[in-house]
Parts: sequence; C-alpha cells; structure tokens
Amino acid sequence: MPLQVSEYSWQQTETAVFLSVPLRGVCVRDADVFCTENYLKVNFAPFLFEVFLYAPIDDESSKAKIGNDTIVFTLHKKEAVMWEALSVSGVDKEMMQRIREKSILKAQERAKEATEAKAAARREDQKYALNVMMKIEDEEREKIERIKENERIKATKELEAWKKHRSKAEEQKIIQREDKLHQQEKQIEEGKKLKHKSFPRNSTSRNLATKGRNSENIFSEKLKEDSIPAPRSVGSIQVNFTPRVFPTALRESRVAEEEEWLHKQAEAQRAMNTDIPELSDLKEEEKNPEWLKDKGNKLFATENYLAAINAYNLAIRLNTKIPLLYLNRAACHLKLKNLHKAIEDSSKALELLTPPVADNAKARMKAYVRRGTAFCQLELYVEGLQDYEAALKIDPSNKIVQNDAEKIRNIIQGTEVKS
Repeated sequence: MPLQVSEYSWQQTETAVFLSVPLRGVCVRDADVFCTENYLKVNFAPFLFEVFLYAPIDDESSKAKIGNDTIVFTLHKKEAVMWEALSVSGVDKEMMQRIREKSILKAQERAKEATEAKAAARREDQKYALNVMMKIEDEEREKIERIKENERIKATKELEAWKKHRSKAEEQKIIQREDKLHQQEKQIEEGKKLKHKSFPRNSTSRNLATKGRNSENIFSEKLKEDSIPAPRSVGSIQVNFTPRVFPTALRESRVAEEEEWLHKQAEAQRAMNTDIPELSDLKEEEKNPEWLKDKGNKLFATENYLAAINAYNLAIRLNTKIPLLYLNRAACHLKLKNLHKAIEDSSKALELLTPPVADNAKARMKAYVRRGTAFCQLELYVEGLQDYEAALKIDPSNKIVQNDAEKIRNIIQGTEVKS
C-alpha cells in the first residue's frame, strides 16, 4: 500500500501557486506526475501524493521541477484570485473517485486530440515537403534544358559559320584554278603564233600537233595536282576488352569468394528495390542514399527542415548503416524541437560510430553535443552534462563545448538561471 505524503509547503500569488513536495530519492525517470485542471497526483513508489485543487489551473502552462529529493510545482491559475486553501474541503471518497475518473477521461481525450493533430500536421508536412522537392526537381530540370538549348544553338551557329567559311574557300580555289587555266591558254595561243611565223608550213603543222599534245599533257597533270583525293574505303576494327578481375595476386586469389560477394550485393540491391513499393516511381539517382543525404543537407542549409527529414528518412530506408544520416536528422529534430527524436537519432548514430577511431571522432563529438543539447532543453541537465563531458574527452580544447558544459554545471548547482 502506498504511503500518503501529507507534508508539503505552498505559496501563492494572484496568478500562480508554488507547491513544494518532499520525496526522498525522487528522480525524473521513476516519478509519475499527473495533472489536470482540478487534480494533481505524484506517484513515486512507495510514496503517493494527491490533491484536489481549490480552483481550476492552466495545466498546459504549469510546470514541475524534480531534483534534490523534492518536486517543485508552478501552477498557473485560470482566474487571478487568492485561494483560501490549496485543496477543496468536504470531498468524500465517491466525489474523489469521480474527480479522478473525470480527470483521466479528459486527459485521454486531450491526448487523442493531440495525436490526431500531430498526425494531420505530419501529413501536411510530408505533402509540403514533397511539393517542395518536386518544385526543386522541376527547376533543376528546366535549368538543364536551358543549358542544353543554349549549347545546341551555339553548336548550330558554329556549324553554319564553318560551312560559310568552307564554301568561300572552295569558291576561292575554283577562281584561282580558272585563272591559271586561262593564263595557260593565252600562253599556248601566243606560242602557236610565234611558231607559225618562224617555221615552214609542214614543220609548222607538225610542231603544232606536238604542241597540242604537250598542252593536253600539261592540262591533265594540272588537273591531277588540283584534284581532291577520294575518301578512304569503309572498314571495321575489332576491339577486344580485357576481362574485369580483382587486383589480387595469384597466390592470394579469392576469386570464388569475391564472385560470391558480388552476387550477394546484386541480390541485396534487387531485393531492396523490390521490397519498397514507393521506389518504383523514383529515378535512379533518387535511390542512392548518398544522393539523398546531399539533398537533405541542401534543404537543411535553406532551413527547410521538414523536407530535409523526409530526404533522410528515405535514405535510411535504403541503408540503415550510415551514421551520418541519423546524425543529420537529429540536427533537424533539434531545430523543430522534436527533442525525444533528436535523442534517439543521436544515440543510433553513436551505436553505428563504433569502434571509436580518429576518423569518426568529429561525428561522435557532434552526436554527444546534440544529444546533450536535447537533454538540457528537456531540463535533464545531469544527463546533458554527461554527454558534454564525453564530447570534451574527444576534443578537450574546444572552447565552445567547455563554456556550455560550465553553464550546465552552474544550472545544476543553482548558481545560474537556465536559458
């Protein structure tokens, strides 16, 4: 049977009530706190404390701080009046039971409404993230099409300019060839006239015939020199490629094991693509976890945290062994104040970042700092300080982490106000 706690102290103002309940050995992990408008209960085995409040309070804005063997409640009144007592008087067992049942039902309805609202918000966020990603893809596709069109126009202009230059060169060659032929004809005519004057008739006719044959030889040789050679005949070239093998020495060869490994990798890839129905509509690059990680990093840089989370989610579905995916998603959850999810992702990243070596030291430090930040925002300062001290063991010279750890120590000791 639980021990009823009757010793407590309380103070009030017109707007708030400050209640201090001493519980020896109380801690956040084991204490069960239940609060509604008219009912407050704390269950910490073997202790039980409950009070039926004098007037309604705003349970959503009220707070409880657990530590140092005490629970301190800050209860905000719905009406700014001074209470005559902390609990209502003249309450019998039946009325107490009715108040408890009513409080539990109301809490369940509120939790159900919160769950439905969260699910609706998640659907809207996924829809918005999908629209944003589609818009980004369309913009990139249009950009690529514009680049291709500009390159095509540029190549077309260069081809036209080359054709014009080629036609002008051909025309110039033809004109030069005709001029040479015309000059040779004039020289032949002049030679005929000189021969006709200086030699007798018979010798003249014989020389003219010889000269005519010589001129024909000159023309044919000239045409042969100026003619363009015929194109080469069509042929085929046989190319033999070297078969792909692993670069392993023959004495150390494990060809059978390597082939089996390749076969298993291919089977795993095909199974991965077929086990996820949503992947059938994605492009090849969108099925690459590294491409999705880079996409999520770009969306995080533009402060589009929901879209970045969706990109990391799909990448994790494709490959659950990449610690940076969980680490980056934890950063997004921190920005969105999803503190429990940030703690889960940071812890998962630390599980994958084993064994602790120099190559993953930076990632492990980020995981400890992000998980410690989430703990501190949940007011779990002892757990947060442990993570910050673990980060300092990795990099003891980091001034920022040193300063944050010192602030957490001051908050735990009560010498500094939490921010």
